Amino acid sequence: MDKERALEEMMGKLGDFGRYQGFQFFLHILAALTAGLHMLSLVTVAAVPEHRCWIDGVDTNETIAPWNSSDILKAIPLTAHGALDNCLMYDELNQTMTCEKWVFDTRYRTSSRAIEWNLVCDRRWKGAIAQTVYMLGVFTGAVFLGGLADKIGRKTVFCWSGVLQLILGVVVSFIPEYWSFLGVLFFYAIFGSAGAYIPAFVLTMEIVGASKRTACGVAFQCAFAFGIMLVAGWGAIIDDRQILQVIYGLHGLLLIPHIWIMDESPRWLWAQGRPKEAVDIVQKALKCNGSDEVLDRAELVSKGKVESSKVTDEPSASTLDLFKTPNLRNKTLNICLCWFANSLVYYGLTLSTGKLEGNPYLITAVFGLVELPSYAAVIYFLDIWGRRALICSMMIIGGSACIIAAFIPTGTIISTVVVIAGKLFIAGSFAIVYNYSAELFPTVVRNSAIGLGSMCARLSGALTPLITLLDSFNPKIPAVTFGLVALVSGFLCCFLPETMNQPMPQSIQDGENFGKGDTCFNSCIKKDEENVDAYTVDDKADVMVPLDNVSKKA
Repeated sequence: MDKERALEEMMGKLGDFGRYQGFQFFLHILAALTAGLHMLSLVTVAAVPEHRCWIDGVDTNETIAPWNSSDILKAIPLTAHGALDNCLMYDELNQTMTCEKWVFDTRYRTSSRAIEWNLVCDRRWKGAIAQTVYMLGVFTGAVFLGGLADKIGRKTVFCWSGVLQLILGVVVSFIPEYWSFLGVLFFYAIFGSAGAYIPAFVLTMEIVGASKRTACGVAFQCAFAFGIMLVAGWGAIIDDRQILQVIYGLHGLLLIPHIWIMDESPRWLWAQGRPKEAVDIVQKALKCNGSDEVLDRAELVSKGKVESSKVTDEPSASTLDLFKTPNLRNKTLNICLCWFANSLVYYGLTLSTGKLEGNPYLITAVFGLVELPSYAAVIYFLDIWGRRALICSMMIIGGSACIIAAFIPTGTIISTVVVIAGKLFIAGSFAIVYNYSAELFPTVVRNSAIGLGSMCARLSGALTPLITLLDSFNPKIPAVTFGLVALVSGFLCCFLPETMNQPMPQSIQDGENFGKGDTCFNSCIKKDEENVDAYTVDDKADVMVPLDNVSKKA
């Protein structure tokens, strides 16, 4: 047995997706469900219902005057669209003045952080800051926990994050003061939407075969969308914001059994010079898959130790290695912008749904549901058209929809259709970028690379609520900004290499060599030419082979 291919041949015996991979995948995907739920928890817990000024003498603690009553219409000015102004009222001299107290529409919710703390009008920025702080927490978790998982293990980071998201998800509901709430919210975000999700995604990519990576990767996005729908479902059932947040936090219980029943990645163990543990896991997996094959444990362990000696002779890889060589650096910067743009447009379009009329829980659920057809299309076309062509086209269409929506009057059917179409396409490209990143970068820094990309996505997610505040200058500024960033990134993705049916790189050198000279334009002009990397793929395209070893094949 060729020592360089020992790991790949051992993993190949498992097949692409057997009973063992299915069970582990089920455990992993629960992290995506909880991540989506925690990510949008503020949509209900800190919901801002329709509101108007409190009018002394008209509104009392016992009775709130109807919004269309003559007394209210005389006391509150109307907007250009004929609705009551949210923040202004008339004083005794019939001059407009700002409110000191508000009346909230209690049709859909009577309890939220925004209602308790009056996060409206000149305090509106506090609500935006809360969402920004959460995204900054996810940003922090992505960059630090992503790298940590490459060093101490995917399972270790996953399990600690599961425990901490359970604790913090419950504790945050009892914080009575705004600034303390932001502090706990920050750490809740680190472990609630980043700490478990990213290692879980990488674990799945490292145990399933190439032919199943697309479906499994996109399934993570489907689970995230179901988490969004859970936010809406629980929000519609439970009115009290404290009980509601406790329910959200208790979803962390889904991840606690993983401490005992989830396995570490055999690829990571092998790369860390721990072949015995890797072989034991694969042997258990073979038995679970119904295979009678018995691995030659002694031979595999000896070859794993020889192969791992290469790693121990060199400094361990880190996030910085992504920027040390030119090709890897270009791919890293390009994919980081791709993550940034996808998140910006995704949350930009999601925030625009607040302008739609109707039940907010139904709207939130529908906008989670409409992502599913996009994911189905991605699963079908991703292995036909390839990653690069699909992500470029989806980002360009999604960005265009964002710009078009800015110039269409809100509340119209056309506006709603454009927003939904934009959400469909950008949700699809967002799903692709996870798979694309896992396939572009080598094993030794794969978790770090996805963590870095996720960090960029959360940075743009943190900026999104603040950018939306620019609508006070011109309502078109936020949407046009989101759309232009997506268009630029969609074009630059044309310069990334195609990864469909290609072996996953293992070492830093593999990552540097992978895809040199392979761009969308070169592929169109020279369809019949070989990749300038001069590496070929076996007839068994679904077997992942270290790139630095393919050239050694006879």
